[in-house]
Amino acid sequence: MNRLTTSWGEYGLTRFPEDPRDQLRAWDAADEYLLRHLDGTAGTAAAPSAGAPVTGAAAGPGAPAGQPAARPVDLRGTVVVLGDRWGALVTALAGRVEPGATRLVQISDSYLGQQATLANLVRNGSGDADRPGGADVVELLSTRDAPPERIDVLLVRVPKSLALLEDQLHRLAPGVHAGTVVVGTGMVTEIHTSTLKLFERILGHTRTSLAAKKARLIFCAPDPAIPRTPGPWPHSYQLPEDIGVAGGRTVVNHAGIFCAERLDIGTRFLLRHLPERRGPERVVDLGCGNGVVGTAAALANPEAEVLFVDESHQAVASARATYRANTDPATHAGAEFLTGDGLAGVPAGSVDLVLNNPPFHTHQATTEATSRRMFTGARDALRPGGELWVIGNRHLGYHVKLRRLFGNCEVVSSDPKFVILRAVKN
Repeated sequence: MNRLTTSWGEYGLTRFPEDPRDQLRAWDAADEYLLRHLDGTAGTAAAPSAGAPVTGAAAGPGAPAGQPAARPVDLRGTVVVLGDRWGALVTALAGRVEPGATRLVQISDSYLGQQATLANLVRNGSGDADRPGGADVVELLSTRDAPPERIDVLLVRVPKSLALLEDQLHRLAPGVHAGTVVVGTGMVTEIHTSTLKLFERILGHTRTSLAAKKARLIFCAPDPAIPRTPGPWPHSYQLPEDIGVAGGRTVVNHAGIFCAERLDIGTRFLLRHLPERRGPERVVDLGCGNGVVGTAAALANPEAEVLFVDESHQAVASARATYRANTDPATHAGAEFLTGDGLAGVPAGSVDLVLNNPPFHTHQATTEATSRRMFTGARDALRPGGELWVIGNRHLGYHVKLRRLFGNCEVVSSDPKFVILRAVKN
């Protein structure tokens, strides 16, 4: 566990699930910069406005050189924190807000991020482990929940997905008023001219701070004259005809989903080589994304009950929409949709087939932790004789992990970039 030090105090923070082998921190310089701005010690100064290129080197280890201290931000009213990746921001804020004067709300697309937030709040004395939901002074909402009707302070941790940022700003805009304080934060590699233009187009005049420790802040002055219009998501597209049973079908994508505008080549390869199975069985689309793989499994075997699982609320909503757009309740066995940590909570020995395209990035970091948990969870959930099918880039070496876990692994098909692997639970 690492400790985040601020002028408000020191906080022990971890990601979720906590793994002693994982050396990645639960915060970064962008979180620190925003917290310094909120407490008035950042010395933030304006850089170019939204129409100008975002360039410039970091100003050193602390505040940008030569800049005066700013005033602390008034945190009374409804404070919304969007995209707080592991709860560092709301954990620090929870100890500073006035009880009865502030409603502190975190909005996240990530189930794992929400669980990290709960654990970090309890660890730092701002949550109750015995209370349903775990939080005390913080409300935890997903990106699919209705946001607060009035927002007095909006803090945005810029997400990797520009589409998710667009979607969420549209959803939050009706609650933003002329006096709302809007501050975004991100690493300089995450904030682009297109990022600033989104704030400008949806909320109001936007500018940035100078960079500090390779992080930057975004300041937005809300303009009530800008029409509060619905966002453009979800998007749909038609699958190509040459991918088997799912050919020509419709895929529905909410904002932030991987390859939301087209079928990615890895999934295309898997869809062409799905196992041919018949009869009643329980199938899991693990890390389901938009649900195209699990929907294809249901189309190929209408007697199969499919469980769609992802840690992203946006993904599970997409999978539900994709499945319902392509199946008939009268002829298909049905489906379940679960937002969670892989197969944790799925009864052991209850699954016949797991289909998995594991991610190998967590935000900007490359990690094997996610695939390791997915493979281990699949082994536990499968019945004896049950199968795990995995699609992955050849260089990732998943066959080594699967042989270690299952004692077997065979190549179903491969091309120069991808390999489909099959492991059987003995």
